[in-house]
Amino acid sequence: MDDTLLRLAETLLQRCRDAKLMLATAESCTGGLIAATLTEIAGSSDVFERGFVTYSNDAKTYSIGVPAEIVAGHGAVSEPVARAMAEGCLRKSKADIAIACTGIAGPGGGTATKPVGLVHIAVAAQGQETMHLRMTYGEIGRSAVRRATVEDALNLAGEMVAQMQASAD
Repeated sequence: MDDTLLRLAETLLQRCRDAKLMLATAESCTGGLIAATLTEIAGSSDVFERGFVTYSNDAKTYSIGVPAEIVAGHGAVSEPVARAMAEGCLRKSKADIAIACTGIAGPGGGTATKPVGLVHIAVAAQGQETMHLRMTYGEIGRSAVRRATVEDALNLAGEMVAQMQASAD
């Protein structure tokens, strides 16, 4: 496992632990890699509540309640779907913060409007506005897209924790 990702995961877990916040994930293009990175850290079970791997459109709808109309209207790789994934993950878990991602890791599957390397990341939290990040990593290779997504997702979740702590003060 990548040392940079492990440091980010450890920092996020400690910040959540300090703030008494539980985390959950809903992943598509990373296939559980965010959850795997978090759970690579010993003691993560006191902060990490659960993870959903919702690779198919049906899984997004069935497991975390993403409305099929949103998927049909915007496509699985879109901001509305990423936001709905994070918010659905929050509803379907006992977590305070939910991290979600959907994208095209490649090497195939891209189009002119949704190229390989396009990823949407969202973080939802109780009492906060859902955060969204659109990344275009380019054709850097499937593993590199997935790794970059995990890094950006952990960083965005860290921003949400900081926002929650600031609003609590």
